[in-house]
Amino acid sequence: MLKEVVATRYVTPLREGGSLPGIVEADDLGTYVMKFTGAGQGRKTLVAEVVCGELGRRLGLRVPELVTIQLDPVIGLAEPDQEVQELLKASGGLNLGMDYLPGSLGFDPLAYQVGPAEAGKVIWFDALINNVDRSWRNPNMLVWHGDPWLIDHGATMIWHHNWPGAQTSAAKPYNASDHVLAPFGPDIAAAAAELGPLVTEELLTEVVADVPDEWLVDEPGFESTDALRRAYVAPLLARARSVHERISLDAPTRTRPSQAPGWLVGRLAPQPAGDEQSGKGGRR
Repeated sequence: MLKEVVATRYVTPLREGGSLPGIVEADDLGTYVMKFTGAGQGRKTLVAEVVCGELGRRLGLRVPELVTIQLDPVIGLAEPDQEVQELLKASGGLNLGMDYLPGSLGFDPLAYQVGPAEAGKVIWFDALINNVDRSWRNPNMLVWHGDPWLIDHGATMIWHHNWPGAQTSAAKPYNASDHVLAPFGPDIAAAAAELGPLVTEELLTEVVADVPDEWLVDEPGFESTDALRRAYVAPLLARARSVHERISLDAPTRTRPSQAPGWLVGRLAPQPAGDEQSGKGGRR
């Protein structure tokens, strides 16, 4: 179960995100990036953040710690921005928090290196969860102390927006040509061999159990939250077995715009052998 904290102060909005997340302080003296139940994307975005973020952490990928945050709407009364004030007022109760990484920078594929092994793991993971939001246009990765960290998994598992078609949707291929790590020679076969066997029914059941019941209630077509949790497990379990066979990494051609700048301009040099083995990114 995720750690639960109480928001004590709203600090500032992060306007880069479409859901208008904000930085908050909590009663454990921690600072978090908070995502709100009252945001336009709805609670399924928070469910996806928990399921995919916690799955990534259990697979050994760098994902900031997730917590649930109790929010008293009274915090929004002193907020001068009307949009933020309305969001806070609409989000009383349990929300989602991600550990704030102070001093982190947005990942830039022309400034940082990632080895083939790590690139392969991230792309395989994104294919597993059908993440459509880690392109070079919008990497949703941070660099903190020289290492890449994965953030923002709300736009994943598209099948949970249409449960009757979930199995069909989960069987679809994954085109990673646009992926921010596509230019780094990702070793997807090795990633599948290492990570695929780890994605068991037991692991997925444990991850889905981290989602608060109140974000799952009253889902059409399900008689209980337990039934809905099982529905989250099934597509991911099936996908983990063979999704690596359906990942495409087509390079750009002269007649098609660059899907990843490094392929076109040739500025991404091969990774030194030592860094490939360590899997650590660093300044070029």
